[in-house]
Amino acid sequence: MDHVVAGIVGYRGYSGAELVRCLGRHPRVRALTLDHREEDPTDAAARAGGLPIVFLATPPEVSMELAPRMLAAGSKLIDLSGAFRLRTPAAYSTWYKETHTQQDLLAEAAYGLPEFCRERIPGARLVANPGCYPTAANLAIRPLLDAGVVDRACGIVCDAKSGVSGAGRKPSLKTSFCEVTENFSAYSVLQHRHVPEILMISGLEEREFSFTAQLLPIARGILETIYFRTAAAIGAEDLLEIYRRRYAGEPFIRVHPAGHVPDLHAVAHTNYCDIGVTVDRATGRAVVVSAIDNLVKGAAGQAIQNMNLMLGYPETEGLL
Repeated sequence: MDHVVAGIVGYRGYSGAELVRCLGRHPRVRALTLDHREEDPTDAAARAGGLPIVFLATPPEVSMELAPRMLAAGSKLIDLSGAFRLRTPAAYSTWYKETHTQQDLLAEAAYGLPEFCRERIPGARLVANPGCYPTAANLAIRPLLDAGVVDRACGIVCDAKSGVSGAGRKPSLKTSFCEVTENFSAYSVLQHRHVPEILMISGLEEREFSFTAQLLPIARGILETIYFRTAAAIGAEDLLEIYRRRYAGEPFIRVHPAGHVPDLHAVAHTNYCDIGVTVDRATGRAVVVSAIDNLVKGAAGQAIQNMNLMLGYPETEGLL
C-alpha cells in the first residue's frame, strides 16, 4: 500500500512529537517532519508544497503566517494552535490579546471536534483542532444541555486539572521542575483562553459558566470535575442514558457505569474520553468527571481523527 505523506511543522514540541509517535503506527500515512524557525517559517512552507495534508503544531502567530501559503500550495491543514478556533476576530482579540491576521481563514476553518462537528470536517481545507480543556468539557457538558437536564440558572462549575505538558515545551519558570513538583496551582483564573471554545460548542453564556484550570505535577492527562444542579429530580442512570444514547457508535467515548468515575491512568496514551457521573437526587446536585490524555484526545490523537475524516479513511485508523 502506498502511504500518504503528512507534514508536521513543530514536531519538536510535545504535541508535534506525539503526532510523530501516533502516525508511526498509522497503516496509510507516513510522517514528514518539517523544520521551521519562528522568525522565518518560509522554508517549512516551501517544503510543504504539494503535500496532501500538513499538521501545524506551532504557536498561533506562526500558524497564521504559514496557513495561507500552504493552502495556496494545495495542502489541507490541521492546526493544533488556537489560531483558527474562534469564530470572530473580536473574540480572538479578547481572549488571545492579539490581532488576528487571517480573518478570511478564521471564518473558513472547521472546528475539529468530530463528536459534534463531524459534518464539516471531511470537506474542509483547514481544520482547527480543539483545545484540550474544551475537548474534555464539551464532551461532558453538551449532551446534558441538549437534553435540557441542567438547571442553567444555577450555573455550571468546571474544575479542570492538567499535566504540565499542556503548557508546551518552551522553558518557563512556572513549569520548571522545582516550581511544579510537590506543588498544585491554579492559573489564568477567569481569563483562560479555552473558555470561549467551551461556550461556542456547548451553547452556554459566559455568565452561566465558571472555569478554573489547575496545574498537576504530572506529565500528561486532564481530569475535569464538573458541578451543576439538575433541572428535575433525576438520578445517575438517567444522565448515563443520555450519554449512552448520544455517544452510541462513537468509538472514542467511554461512559462508566453508575458509581464509577474515570481516572487518568485509564486514558493515558489513548484517544479516549472517559465520562462518569454521580447524582444526589434529593438535592439535585450532580457531578460529572471527564478524563482525557491532553496530548492525544486533547491534541495529536484528535488531529489524526480529523485527518482520517479529511482523507476519507476510517475514523479510528491508527488510533486503536
